[in-house]
This record gives sequence, structure tokens and C-alpha cells, in this order.
Amino acid sequence: MTTSEGSRATSYSIEYHEKTKYTPEGLARSARQLDWSAQPHPYKEYRTGAVLDLRPYLPGQPEAEQNASSVQPDAGVAERCRISYVLYLTYGITAMVPHPGQPFYLRAAPSAGGLYPAEVYLISRGSAGFPPGLYNYQVQSHSLVRFWSGDAWSDLEQACFNHVAFTDSTLAIAVSVVFWRSAWRYEDRAYRRVFLDSGHLLGNHELASANGYHVHLVTGFLDDLVNDRLFLPKEEEAVIALAVLGQEGTTANTCCALPSNVVTDYRPVPEGQRLNFLHEISKLNQWRPLPAVAEPQEDKYNFPFCLKVPMQTEPLDWQGTLEHTIIRRRSTRRYSGEDLTLAELKHLLDFTYQPGHYRDQGFDGAPEYAHLHLLETFVVVLGVEGLEAGCYYYAPRSNELRQVRFKNFRSEVHRLCLGQDLGRDSGAVVFHTADLPVAVRLYGERAYRTLHLDSGHLGQRLNLAAIRLGLGVSGVAGFFDDQVNEVLGIPDQEAVLYITTLGRPGGD
Repeated sequence: MTTSEGSRATSYSIEYHEKTKYTPEGLARSARQLDWSAQPHPYKEYRTGAVLDLRPYLPGQPEAEQNASSVQPDAGVAERCRISYVLYLTYGITAMVPHPGQPFYLRAAPSAGGLYPAEVYLISRGSAGFPPGLYNYQVQSHSLVRFWSGDAWSDLEQACFNHVAFTDSTLAIAVSVVFWRSAWRYEDRAYRRVFLDSGHLLGNHELASANGYHVHLVTGFLDDLVNDRLFLPKEEEAVIALAVLGQEGTTANTCCALPSNVVTDYRPVPEGQRLNFLHEISKLNQWRPLPAVAEPQEDKYNFPFCLKVPMQTEPLDWQGTLEHTIIRRRSTRRYSGEDLTLAELKHLLDFTYQPGHYRDQGFDGAPEYAHLHLLETFVVVLGVEGLEAGCYYYAPRSNELRQVRFKNFRSEVHRLCLGQDLGRDSGAVVFHTADLPVAVRLYGERAYRTLHLDSGHLGQRLNLAAIRLGLGVSGVAGFFDDQVNEVLGIPDQEAVLYITTLGRPGGD
């Protein structure tokens, strides 16, 4: 490909991915001390607006119990109970950690560095429980502040190119990110992390909403119009996903993502400006038709003569345990090094990649993702009873592991996870990857956002399945990118997006 002055042979998202890779040499050069006095505040505050306390509507609270036992339940109270439950399990505070000066509060969804860059908004068209307007979820008090009243629904519907999910719905969730909360620590690479963190949040939201709603994911919208409609400060905060709450039992049959343009005409972007530049060029400013490509019917990698391990299993029993599992979920800090069992690994992958198996337990059998068909999964087995150590490709359609490499990669995984003992002592490590040039060709620069969003969503399902099984789990977004490709034996264009370590918890 010939390029003019100021142009590049590759899209900017591919350039960004290369420029934000971690290398041992690069980390050594860029080592810096964090200014803890400048750490961003992880909560957004509104000085005006009507406050709706959601605590009385949580399960077990008087308001909720009284309405549930009433002969004629109030529809408005019932809806506030459902939304209170959903928001709490999506992003609510679940624990307090004592800390000098002030305590640190943990939330339902994990966040890199505990920085919590996401904000959650409720948009109401006008429903039984929520008058029309815009509401911000106040995490600390588990309340909603209605900071704008009036009809925002029609503008949002227009900004989402009249997505059909808006037609019969009255409530939607908007997820935004405050970039500086993560960039303060992770600099340009924070763009990866804010989408992974938001994917965790959406994973919780999908599961918690299943009892009453189907979540229609919308990631294709006119960015500036949505941000303006929610009165977000420009260049500081931006909406990255909308989740329209449809009626339970509805199906999607709609596109969750839309393509943006591909940018190759750019001059070198200085360090410290790459995050903002990528976000700006990946915005949508007009409708673009979907690429004419069918989702694959077969799994991508099918190596000849490789060992194939069937992963069929009985579904993990979730009856009455979801709420407890989300509330007690924590990122594991230390593993014991003991082996996992093959049965446990089967349960982990089954819950994450076979959601249809859980429809009978009240979960959404077809949760929506933007680009699930573009994501690939590899599992490095370090210690699983009944399974040879090595690298495996997980084929979700065939529901089997296919061995790629025959070796115990414990020392290599330890190094590529930046020397974290989590990598060394885990029993299995799950890698999410995507062929980035193919994704960009199909969906433009915006694919970089949604691939990470989907990876975080899958990662959260792994998180919760591990906690349900009594295992340890921790996501890793900081790794030596190229070393991962070497260990997995995959081409350079297969971008590594996220790592989830799994093992038996050890003592702190």
C-alpha cells in the first residue's frame, strides 16, 4: 500500500495497539512514581437534582417486602425494586477496605487498579417507577439523582439510528467512562482498560437483569449527540455503550455494533495523546452499512492431528446463588499452586461460552455482544488434573479444547504477566484474542473499543463462575503482548486483549 506524507500503511487502532504494548525494556524506561495526591475521585457528584434513594427497594427491605406481599402490588414500586436490584449487582458497593485517611470501597464489578472509570446513567422514557428524564447512579449512597427532567428518549433513539430496541422499551442504561481516572495511572494504555472494566460491568448487568428484562446492547451511535444529551464534559467523559431494557423473553435480531471509518491519514501522535486521538477518530458521525459478511459456522482453528478434549458437562447450578456470588466476588491476590480439576475447567468454560445451557435457570440464553464472532479463546493449562499441560484453543461451537502446543508454560506465563506470581501459580490461564486487521477492515477503528468491551464481558462470566466454584480468579490487563503471541504460537496480527488467571486461592 502506498502512503502519502502523513499517512500510514495501517489503521490508527493497529498503530495504537503497537505503541501501547508493554515490553521489558519499555517498562524499565518508563518507570515513574505516581502522584497519589492527584489520584482522581472515583465518584461523580451532582449539586442539583431530585434524589431517589434506592436502598428501601432492595430485596429484604421493608418497601420491597411490603409490595411483594401486597394483594395489589404497586407497579411503580415493583419497577423501582427491579432497577435497584439490577444497579446494585451491576456496580454497587459490596465491601469496605480500611485505609489510612479514608476507607476504600469495592464494587460489584472489578476495575484495574481499583480506579473505577465508569459511570452509570438511567434514561427513562416515562415509566411506572421513573418519570421521564436523566438519572445518574450515585454508587456511594445507592441512589439515583434525576439531574434533568423531560424527554431525552427521542433524541437518544435518533442518535442510535432508530434502533428497534427503543420502540417498545421505556428504560435504558448508559455506561460512560471518565478517561482520566484510569489514564492517571495507566496513561495511553488506559483506553484498553476502561473498555475491559466496562465489559465487567455489562457482564453483571446482563446477568442481574435476566429476571425481568432482556438487555439490548447498543454500541453504534452518534457519539457527540449522545454525550451532549447527557450533558457530559467534553474530552473528559464519554458514553461507550447503551443497554436498552427490553421485555423479558424478547430476542435481539438487531445489530449491536456499527462500523466506523478507517483512518490511515495521520501524523505521528505523541505519547500521552494516543488515547484521546483513538477515541475521537472512532466516533460515529453518520450511518454506515454493516459489512456483508456472515458469522462463521465453524471454529477458526482446527489443527490437524491435534488432541481434542470434549468439554461437555452438566450446567453449573446457580439456583439462588447469583446475588451472593456477585457480592462476594473479589480479585484473588495469591494462588496456592494446587491443580484445578478438569470438571472445574469444564464448568468455567461452559458458563462463559454456552449461555443457552442456563436458560432453564432463568438466565438470558442469548446475551448480546458486539463482536463475539471475532473473538478467539486460548487456554494455557499449567495444572489441571486429567489434562496434559500445554496451550489449547477453545472451540466454542464444537465445545472442545484443541491442543496447540505441548509444554508446561509456567515460567513463560510468569514472565509475560509482568512477573506476577498469579501467572506462575495459577492452574489455567484464559486468553482472549482477535485478528485486529480483519476486525478493523470490517468495523473500522471502532472495533478496538467493542472487542475489549466484549472481552471484559466474557471475563466477568469467568470471574463469577470461578467464585461460584470456590476458586480464585483475577483478570490481567498488563502483560508483555508479544511474548503472549510467542507462547500461544499465534500470528502477530492476532491481538491479545485480555488474560484471566484461574487457580486455587492461597493465603495472603
